[in-house]
Amino acid sequence: MTGAVTMGAWALFLSAGVPGVLLATRRWAVWPRLAVPAGVSFPLFVLVHAVVVLGMAVPGHHGTAAAARWLPEAALPAACVLFWLPAVGAAAGRHRLGGPGRCLYLFLAMPLLDLPAVGLIAAGHAAAGLAMIVGMLPVGLIAAGTTWRWIGDEERDAAARAPGEPLRPPPGPA
Repeated sequence: MTGAVTMGAWALFLSAGVPGVLLATRRWAVWPRLAVPAGVSFPLFVLVHAVVVLGMAVPGHHGTAAAARWLPEAALPAACVLFWLPAVGAAAGRHRLGGPGRCLYLFLAMPLLDLPAVGLIAAGHAAAGLAMIVGMLPVGLIAAGTTWRWIGDEERDAAARAPGEPLRPPPGPA
């Protein structure tokens, strides 16, 4: 997993491929069982992502044993699935994020996921770092779309409410 093309492809897979598959299959019964709280999945993915990306800048990375190199790289897609479950609505119950939570979750993730790519650029792997940053742009697009959807939902709720009627409580566990 080196080079600009590979880094860009991995970034695109993590930022567009995984959420796309989860959106298409979010009704599957397995996703709510795998979901963990956003307070766990967020830092887990950010840390695993940083370890894998920055580990590639370490001299001699390619000379390490295959197991030592592939284990973190295999953990990255798994952590990515856990990261996206609360954001795409596939998590259920107490692990599900509402509109404002999803927006905050994704907008906080964007710069944190780009920091390891900046580290790659600083380590002399400019093409790979830039490819990673460009490949992660779908996170921003998804965050913007999530915000737009949340605003639309709020507008529809306000229009459907009778004058003087209180706001509906946010969705969540009863």
